Amino acid sequence: MAGGGPSGDGEPEFQVAPMIDVLLVLLVFFMMITSAQVLKVDKSIELPVSKNAVKKDTKQSEVIINVRWDSTIQKPIYVVDDHVYYEAKEIVPVLKQHKIESDKNPLKIDAPPFRAVIRGDLNCPDIHIAHAMNSCADAGIADVSFSAVNKR
Repeated sequence: MAGGGPSGDGEPEFQVAPMIDVLLVLLVFFMMITSAQVLKVDKSIELPVSKNAVKKDTKQSEVIINVRWDSTIQKPIYVVDDHVYYEAKEIVPVLKQHKIESDKNPLKIDAPPFRAVIRGDLNCPDIHIAHAMNSCADAGIADVSFSAVNKR
């Protein structure tokens, strides 16, 4: 008789279909997470070159601040979470909210502190990068990193 029950004369069969379903769900999940992180990076920013640049630690929770230089108006544009700000002080409430959400995370017992990553355009005057750093300090973020590339 053909049935779904075990027949006592052999090893049980390994079901491949449920494994493929789980694998596809995990694949979709990681693709969504990765693409969300990539969207926070502004591709129009030309990063400075540093021969000592190293790959960042991905274990820390972070907020990315893109400081783009608009040469047509000769002013910086601060971009956080796809929102455009024209003054550095405008990003302080956004940074505070990110820090509060990170601090609420119950899985963060032994995790490194929350950080801000500043991606400053190569053509942007340093004073505007300093304004972004001051905004991080005003938001209570002590760990600030900078993005750079180690070669062109």
